[in-house]
Amino acid sequence: MFNLGQWFRDIGLTWFPFNINIHAYAICILIGIVAATVFTAYRLKRRGADPGVVLDIALWAVPLGIIGARIFHVLTHPDDYFGPGKDLLKTLYIWEGGLAIFGGLVLGAVGALIGCRIAGVRFWSFADALAPALLLAQAFGRLGNWFNHELFGVPTTLPWGLQIEKTNPAFPVGLPAGTLFLPTFLYEIIWNLIGIAVILFLEKKFTLQWGKVIALYLIWYGLGRSYLESVRIDPSEIFLGVRTNVWAAWGAILVGLIIFFVQRRRHPALEPSPYLPGREWTPQPAVHSVETYSEFDEDDNDADPHRTSDSAQVSAVKPVTSGVGTKS
Repeated sequence: MFNLGQWFRDIGLTWFPFNINIHAYAICILIGIVAATVFTAYRLKRRGADPGVVLDIALWAVPLGIIGARIFHVLTHPDDYFGPGKDLLKTLYIWEGGLAIFGGLVLGAVGALIGCRIAGVRFWSFADALAPALLLAQAFGRLGNWFNHELFGVPTTLPWGLQIEKTNPAFPVGLPAGTLFLPTFLYEIIWNLIGIAVILFLEKKFTLQWGKVIALYLIWYGLGRSYLESVRIDPSEIFLGVRTNVWAAWGAILVGLIIFFVQRRRHPALEPSPYLPGREWTPQPAVHSVETYSEFDEDDNDADPHRTSDSAQVSAVKPVTSGVGTKS
């Protein structure tokens, strides 16, 4: 946590009275959202869409995604928020950590569907453009787990093991100080970055569209998360002997497989456009003007009254227009 107000006072702005705490976890989440938005806009532009349309969709997808992620986390960690002596307001303290990607995917998809309908964009086109950007955003989010010293794995003797302070509430009882733990969030960062490269390669090689890219994302992330979740030691609800997030990861794999094969059967051809029929976007020229200019000395122009060349004796009226080519 960084106290911005104290920093202002330390550099001489002693009149600044407020303490503004900036949490590293929240910064990582925000950076991830911005990075995913920029990446998705770039990919949509390459598909022929207005890159700015991603902001119209994000206005719906991001807030609902955050709400869904928080709800899923709270429901799968009830002992942290409910019971005697617990503060219910802490269910809202997302800067302390606790955003579950699976809940974010569910409500985020609802928000994206609403945004796409309003913007006139095909939902599958947006989802495919977003797929690798989601992995990028999640990588930044996992970096926030490092700052919070949370969601680590079982004890290990590996040289890159993570040392957690014994005062950490998540430190297992009975283990000695200095115990190293698997940095599962680091493993997930690496898995996600590899996933970006794999998805981009497969998308280009097989020209994947119509939701097949987001299907690959669900399969890839579900595979990695199902293992990494199984070696984490943070408390979680257990169903039939399996952590709830492992069940969610298996569900993501299943949904991804269904989307991939159903969409491959329904849409063997390429997408005609990232826009819904009748909602296509036409790029506007950079300059569009029908104004003319003249070398004659007329009122309110800058013609030279002493000009004596032949060109000054005749009107040279030329339209000034320019445009841009079709975007790819």
